[in-house]
Amino acid sequence: MARRRFTPEQIVAILREVERGLSRQELLRKHGIGEQTYYRWKRMYGGLGVPEIRRIKQLEEENRKLKQLVGEQAMVIQAQREVLEKKGGCLRVDGKWWEFSSVVG
Repeated sequence: MARRRFTPEQIVAILREVERGLSRQELLRKHGIGEQTYYRWKRMYGGLGVPEIRRIKQLEEENRKLKQLVGEQAMVIQAQREVLEKKGGCLRVDGKWWEFSSVVG
């Protein structure tokens, strides 16, 4: 995967140059980007400002952390269920009782 040359904040600044009067062709030449890249950026970041970009990055990081926590909790619950299955017992999850029979070897 190719590395990113521009941060989202830089992309917004580049797109703003066209709004300030620089021609699209000059912009592409100046920053060394292709037309497809320009139009993709315009579609993704067209109406956004730097504060919105920072907020999106913050929300993505928060979402990543929450997904990690949910995954860790799911592993803990699975481990507890396996222990209870071996010992034979009950577990209450979301107001429901789960009964596990002991494993007969």
